[in-house]
Amino acid sequence: MKMNAGIITSKLEETRKFYTEILGFGITFQNEFYLLLHTPDKQAELSFLLPDHPSQQALFQPAFTGKGVYLTIEVENVDEWYQKLKKMGVAIKIDLRAEPWGDKHFAIQDPNGVGIDIVTYTQPDKQ
Repeated sequence: MKMNAGIITSKLEETRKFYTEILGFGITFQNEFYLLLHTPDKQAELSFLLPDHPSQQALFQPAFTGKGVYLTIEVENVDEWYQKLKKMGVAIKIDLRAEPWGDKHFAIQDPNGVGIDIVTYTQPDKQ
């Protein structure tokens, strides 16, 4: 079984630029109303669809409102990603931090309001 998550948005161009230029995603497929992206290692995909497109059924017409969705992107070296994105001028929404349960992470936000947690998993603190 394979899955990709999809977000219905009018911001296809801003979304394409953000994911390809900031996060290094590739374009699997794109047309005038649909964008399918893949992670650099091609292990996961994320899709975006224009709202109210006549080719789509009613279920897939309403636009995402920008709340209630997040993505987690696991990277090998979160410190390097943090410095890279800061140098690029990407707004950091949650500063780099180490959690007692083993996450070292920070968060950014895509043009659609989706929170993106960028994380490297570490061993939890011993208590």
